[in-house]
Amino acid sequence: MRPAGGQDPVPKAGPDPTLAAVLAGLDSLSPAELDALPFGVIQLDGAGRVLVCNAVESRLSGRPVAAMLGRDFFREIASCTDLPGYRGRFLEGVRSGRLDEQFRFTFGFEPQPLHVQVHLRRASQPDRYWIVHRPLGLLPPSRQRLAADAALDAVGRRARAEPVDPDICAREPIHLVGAVQPHAAMLACDPATDALVVRACSDSLEDLLEGVGPDQAIGQALAALLPAEVVAGIRQALETGALQDPARPLRCRLHLGGREVACLATAHLHDGRLVIELERLPERPLDFHEASAMQAQAAIVRLREAHGLLQAAAAAARELRAMTGFERVLVYRFDPDWNGEAIAEDKAADWDHSLQGLRFPASDIPAQARALYARGPARFVVDRDAVPSTVRAETRPANETIDLSFAQARALSPIHLEYQRNLGVNGSMSLSILVDGRLWGLVIGHHRRPHYITPETRALAGLVADAFALRIQELESRAAWREQEASLELRNALVKRMAASDDFVAALTDGAAAGEVSLVDLFGATGAAVVAEGRAAILGQTPPVGMLLALMEHLRRTLPAGQRVFVTDQLAAQFPPVAPWRAMASGLLAVFLGPEAGRDNLLLWFRPELVSTVVWGGDPRKPVLTDGATQTVLPRRSFERWVEERRGRSAPWSSWQVDMADTFAAGITGVVLRQGRRIAELTAKQEVLARALEQKEVLAREVDHRVKNSLQIVASVMRLQARRVNDPQAAAAFNDTYARVMSVARVHDSLQQSEDIENVDFGETLRRLCDDLAVGVAGAEQRLDVTAESGVMVPSRTAVALSLVAAELVTNALKYAYAPEEPGRVEVRVRSRAVGGVELRVCDFGRGLPIDWDSRVRTDGGGLGMRLVRAMLERVGAAMEVTTLGTPGTCFTVAA
Repeated sequence: MRPAGGQDPVPKAGPDPTLAAVLAGLDSLSPAELDALPFGVIQLDGAGRVLVCNAVESRLSGRPVAAMLGRDFFREIASCTDLPGYRGRFLEGVRSGRLDEQFRFTFGFEPQPLHVQVHLRRASQPDRYWIVHRPLGLLPPSRQRLAADAALDAVGRRARAEPVDPDICAREPIHLVGAVQPHAAMLACDPATDALVVRACSDSLEDLLEGVGPDQAIGQALAALLPAEVVAGIRQALETGALQDPARPLRCRLHLGGREVACLATAHLHDGRLVIELERLPERPLDFHEASAMQAQAAIVRLREAHGLLQAAAAAARELRAMTGFERVLVYRFDPDWNGEAIAEDKAADWDHSLQGLRFPASDIPAQARALYARGPARFVVDRDAVPSTVRAETRPANETIDLSFAQARALSPIHLEYQRNLGVNGSMSLSILVDGRLWGLVIGHHRRPHYITPETRALAGLVADAFALRIQELESRAAWREQEASLELRNALVKRMAASDDFVAALTDGAAAGEVSLVDLFGATGAAVVAEGRAAILGQTPPVGMLLALMEHLRRTLPAGQRVFVTDQLAAQFPPVAPWRAMASGLLAVFLGPEAGRDNLLLWFRPELVSTVVWGGDPRKPVLTDGATQTVLPRRSFERWVEERRGRSAPWSSWQVDMADTFAAGITGVVLRQGRRIAELTAKQEVLARALEQKEVLAREVDHRVKNSLQIVASVMRLQARRVNDPQAAAAFNDTYARVMSVARVHDSLQQSEDIENVDFGETLRRLCDDLAVGVAGAEQRLDVTAESGVMVPSRTAVALSLVAAELVTNALKYAYAPEEPGRVEVRVRSRAVGGVELRVCDFGRGLPIDWDSRVRTDGGGLGMRLVRAMLERVGAAMEVTTLGTPGTCFTVAA
């Protein structure tokens, strides 16, 4: 809701002592009598559409009466009320037929919010309901709003605003805002006291505990406010150390107050305080677009099917938008300088302004905010304009400020609030993408109006974001491994040549003339040079010898002691004399050979200038502004496309290339020091070669180890979630997904343990997979009869597909072949085929397939499991034959 421009939204009439009588007689009032009331009145139908609106409510909403009639009050007129605490109460009363509620609510009007008493009542006519907003008074503008307005006025006059250090944004105490979003309440307790005494709480607690606010709660034992079983659970978590990681809070459901309001409690321990957040839950989560576990499962499957980063990012944006209902979802990646880029976007058709492909300066998400994203991986903002609920503390210590770094309902900081306003965004979501422990990027949700999503949907969205992070890690690991493998082969060839040469310079450079490997072939360089004892040998495109010698002297002077590697993708910025040659030498990777004292020998690799066009969301050169009088930082207001042509830069060097150059230099330093002593040199080079070959295998095993561990983590999450889900279908879906993930994990486990890093012993893999599948099915160990021929080696790609097929067939046989408690076995056989390849058989002797199974498979592909089986068979060119045994029973035979 918004007040009409220039109008005071508070009626001039004073309090009406006959309010109760008026409420009771609303059905009998004429339109003129309704307009004469000193408070806002609306009549809705059960779907929330406006049927009647009086003059005061029209003024409060800032809309003519005619523009409100027939529209959804909660989603189109006052979307800030689309919360369990307002619309949820309305829907509960409508469904029960006993709508009679009153509570307080604050509309975030600008410049002054309006506090109202809300009355919800059932009308006398069927499917008619009254909402009455009785104004309680205007709240003073927040300090942040006053400071921002004053600063903006100063900027407009160019009187007091001046550019400041962008790092000022990073110094804002965004974790000490002293408030939470009003849809939630917060308690802060002293964990050192036996009674868990409340030391601080938010004003919003009063709504959940029916009149118990900070004055009554502070100083009380936690058991006086929350149910005993909840307090006991929190106490046990404290005693066992389960709350040591604040990023992994304790969650439980409970009921509060005389009306037994369903709530979610989230507890974490941080900075010497036990912080408990309470949030009202909707009676029916589907009223608020709740996502399902099946949606999350389907999203993870689509992420696994994506073949590249951009395809996976597009799938993540698309699936998370469908799950959460945000109007726009971005995948936002950080570069090495912490600038951001929107690499994928899915948005509403009527949102014309696209952010995909745009870059944003690092100051938009400063270091302090990035640190919080790395520690607390999820952030949801329901309503940008909502009035935060103040966190009040006891007087001793005097108004202590509670650290809300890990509080999920932490209120917006002033800079963040202003930034969202400038961007045209109200509700928002930020999910951290953590890859190998580092903040890789964010999944960002935008909504032009307030937007509430349920806690369950938030959790599922976080799970999909974690799955996306694992997929990124897998894709990046495989890509890096392919590049490293090629460079290792080239490096090993150079090491072999140096082992047979008395001149290391010739060994590194002579191969180029004969079309053989040489120094320039390493690291994707287009030019290379060896500078040794005042002379330079050049390969490819490089600056002239004189410039190379001057560059070496510069590095000798400026490179810190103990550091022998120098790397840059902007060489002219580091060493201006080389600027005339930036077309061929904008990137440099250089490493010194020999002892620290001399620095007489240098290897150099050059990359050419990569002229590129970067499209920014606004001019990144514009400075951050501050108002000198209020010390308020003003985030930028323009996000129009701003094109920058980048010159003098090369493609960046990867960290593994820098490390390998360092290792390579260390390996040939002995040659530099001991030229002429051929036998010692050969010995040293053979050792380097052995280490290089060992490193190649170690890298491959490390990739499989990490992928296996990552998949097992996802599988464990699925198994834990299945145990906590009451819906049998949802639990079955989680267990099925667990089996599929573990089938892939077992292949990578076999690759890690196999002597052959390309192929898998499929028999051993299948035995372990069947052990995993038996864990989740009662009596499975007695049913399974596994015979696997040893030494059946298949490529890893085929092993992944066959493992997924086996997991589906075996799981189906264990679940459906026999009635509960009915004896029977499931045979699993693997053997080599005489014509080459492998044969997998899964047979049971139970009730057999449904009569219409074959026709259903031909018409619609069958269930998800059978579609997955067919997809995996097509992927590796395998065939499956289904036969019905006479017992009856069914046998699936796969030939690959």
